[in-house]
Amino acid sequence: MHQQQTRAITILGATGSIGQSTLDVLARHPEQFHLYAVSANTQVDKMEKICRHYRPQIAVMSDLDSARLLSERLSDQPAIRILGGVDALNQIASDEAVDIVMAAIVGAVGLMPTLSAVRAGKRVLLANKEALVMAGHLFMQEVARYKAELLPIDSEHNAIFQCLPAEYQHQQQRMLTNLGVRKILLTGSGGPFRELPLNRFDSITPAQAIAHPNWSMGPKISVDSATMMNKGLELIEACWLFDVPHQDVEIVLHPQSIIHSMVTYNDGSVLAQMGNPDMRTPIANALGWPQRIESGVEPLDLIAVSQLTFAAADEKRFPCLRLARQAVQQGGTSMAILNAANEVAVKAFLQHQIKFTRIAEIIEQVMNEVESHQTDELDQILKDDHCARDFVQHKLLKS
Repeated sequence: MHQQQTRAITILGATGSIGQSTLDVLARHPEQFHLYAVSANTQVDKMEKICRHYRPQIAVMSDLDSARLLSERLSDQPAIRILGGVDALNQIASDEAVDIVMAAIVGAVGLMPTLSAVRAGKRVLLANKEALVMAGHLFMQEVARYKAELLPIDSEHNAIFQCLPAEYQHQQQRMLTNLGVRKILLTGSGGPFRELPLNRFDSITPAQAIAHPNWSMGPKISVDSATMMNKGLELIEACWLFDVPHQDVEIVLHPQSIIHSMVTYNDGSVLAQMGNPDMRTPIANALGWPQRIESGVEPLDLIAVSQLTFAAADEKRFPCLRLARQAVQQGGTSMAILNAANEVAVKAFLQHQIKFTRIAEIIEQVMNEVESHQTDELDQILKDDHCARDFVQHKLLKS
C-alpha cells in the first residue's frame, strides 16, 4: 500500500523522451509520488518494460491492437489494468484518484486528454504544445473555470515561469504589465542549420534534421527545431500561457542552450533561468513546485561553459517563425491550421516525400487556402484541423 501522503501521477505519453525523463525524476522520490497510470500509442515493448519496472495501476495503449498485445504480454501481472482506445486516455487523465497529470503526448491527439485533466481540476504539467496552439483561448478559460493548476514543462516556458514574480506564480495577480514586466525573451538554439548556407537547404536530409546539437528529442520535435517551427509554436504558447500580445515576445538565438529564457522588467532588470539542457530540470521544478526537488541533473559549471552568445532570429532563414506570428495575428482557428499543416508536412519530410524547404511552403499555402474561423468552439477547431490535414494530403502531396 502507498502511504497517504504520496501524490498519484498519470503520465500521458510515457514512452516518449518527456515521459522517460518524468519516470526518472519520480524514481528519485518514492516517498513523495507514486505512478498511477501511463499511456502510449503503439510502443508495446517500451510500455511492457515500464509496467514491469514501475508497476502502475493502469496502462493505456491508444491503439487497440497494441492494447491487446500488451495485455497478452502482461498476463502474469494481474494487478495492472490494461485499457485501449482514446476514451481511456481521458479516463486516466481525469480519474479522481489522480493528483498530477504529465501531458506529454506529442501532436493534436494530446488535446482532449489534456483538457480532461484540466476539467477535473488536476495539477497539469503541460508538455503538449498543441493543446495551447490549437485551442489556447478555450484551454486557458477552462483552466480558470475548473481551477486547475497549470505548470509549463517546455524548458522555455518553465524558465519564464521561474523568472516571473511570486504574485503571478501563486495566481494572485495574472496581469504581467501590473507586475512591471516589459517583455518576454524566448531563447532558441537555432537548431542544426543556423549557419548553413541557404542554397544548401534544399538538400537537407531527415537524418541531418533530427540531429539536434544540444537536446535529445523525438524526430518530429527535432525537425520542428531545425525549421524553428518549435519556436513559432512556443511563441503562440507563451502568448496564451502568460496572456501577452505577440509583440511582447521576442525570439533570441542562443546556440549554447544554457539560458532557457528571460524576462525583462520596467526597471531595466533582465532575469534569466539557466541550467544544463536536460528536461528533468523543468519536470522536477513542476512536480515539486513550490518546493525544489532533486532532478538528477548536474549543476551548471559556468567556467566550463565560459561563453554565452546571442543573435537575432532571421525570418528569411526560418520562415516558420513569420508564419507562426501571422497565425497569432489572425487568431481564431489559424493556429490550429498552422499546426495541422506542419504535422503532416513534417511527417512527409521524415518519410522522404518532400524536401526540407517544402515544409514552410506547404504551411504557407495551407494558411492561404484553408478558411479559418474566428471561434473558440472545439468542434470548429477540430474541423479546421482536419481540413488542413486533408488539404496537405490530397492537394499538395499528391500533386
